[in-house]
Amino acid sequence: MEYKEYQPCSELAKNVKCFWSIEDQTPFRSGGREKIFPDGCTELLFHYGDLFRKFDQRGGSHIQDRCFIHGQLQKYIEIEPTGKIGIFSARFHPGGLQSFIPLPVSDLTHQTFSLTKVWGDPGKLLEKSMLMASDNAERQKILETFLLERHNAGRDSAVAVQLVDAILETDGNVSIEELSARLHIGKRQLIRVFISCVGIKPKMLARIIRFNKIIKLIEQGDLSNFTAIAFEGGFYDQAHFIKDFKEITGLNPKSYFSENLEMAKFFNL
Repeated sequence: MEYKEYQPCSELAKNVKCFWSIEDQTPFRSGGREKIFPDGCTELLFHYGDLFRKFDQRGGSHIQDRCFIHGQLQKYIEIEPTGKIGIFSARFHPGGLQSFIPLPVSDLTHQTFSLTKVWGDPGKLLEKSMLMASDNAERQKILETFLLERHNAGRDSAVAVQLVDAILETDGNVSIEELSARLHIGKRQLIRVFISCVGIKPKMLARIIRFNKIIKLIEQGDLSNFTAIAFEGGFYDQAHFIKDFKEITGLNPKSYFSENLEMAKFFNL
């Protein structure tokens, strides 16, 4: 499996974290089911390879569309390839997608929307162009042109951007009270604006950012010392850390590293 990232043009860098692709021409083998965890970002995905099956937590499943926007995740999802893999995607910073769409990004939370549903006929034409492109360099050029034409078409919010920046700068270790006082905005208004532009509550984004920091700390450190990792990651005790970890991943920390999660690492911050 080959994963690559591509940097966006300077005009889009504020909103687009990166473009990325995954390719694998190896014939699919059963047992490739993967957990994908929240990372605070939204994705615009194009499957130019075979499609993926998505599993729900009630035991059902369905084949995903070929092209779609995936909104914010608040807990893990599970997917499995059905054949050869070919994906090109734009990964948006938290709150970054709102500048390009004519509806509140909160409408997409934990859901997928077709490009036609979001942009109408232009979305349908984008899908066709992306799937006919000869390589990922051409796909990036097509997608950047499309996004630049729609930049600031949505309801971007300077307040939401400042809130996201504050959460990222502190690795999620900032309270709603602190954010409210810093920006001189009431808590209810702050939460309402944030949800509309980012798709989840500030507290949830903070939890996700802390979770992703913990993942990095565990990968670099000693799995046996969860207490030290919990404190360094901003949790007030080990139980708090394990509770959040289980709610987001469906796994305890040790189980996380016992499964084959190669693809999940590609999707995280």
